Amino acid sequence: MENNIKPVDIKHRAYRFSKDVILFVKDQTYDRVYLSLIDQVVRSSTSIGANLVEGYAGSSKRDFIKYYLIALKSANESKYWICLLRDTIWKENHELKKLLSEADELSKIIASIIIKTKENMK
Repeated sequence: MENNIKPVDIKHRAYRFSKDVILFVKDQTYDRVYLSLIDQVVRSSTSIGANLVEGYAGSSKRDFIKYYLIALKSANESKYWICLLRDTIWKENHELKKLLSEADELSKIIASIIIKTKENMK
């Protein structure tokens, strides 16, 4: 990860996370059998920020929530793939642990935003 300063805006933080995942996997060596796992973690991690941006630009609160729910699912999926990579090829990798922690924090923040938005719609 680039530095320890985390962006305040969730969209920027998700962008940083996507970038960190991409830079992490590009610098690693792995057997061909792991290509699909690498592809999945890149897809799910980059989907988080893309859906947050879509939701922010949405035309309604329902649209906003719909895209934030997709981003939350992508964050949770990213955690799954990162854990699988951790448990199969890159055991005890410090960077991977930081990525997993950030994915977990993103999930919690996005879930909180969804809950608050739904409450404000009542």
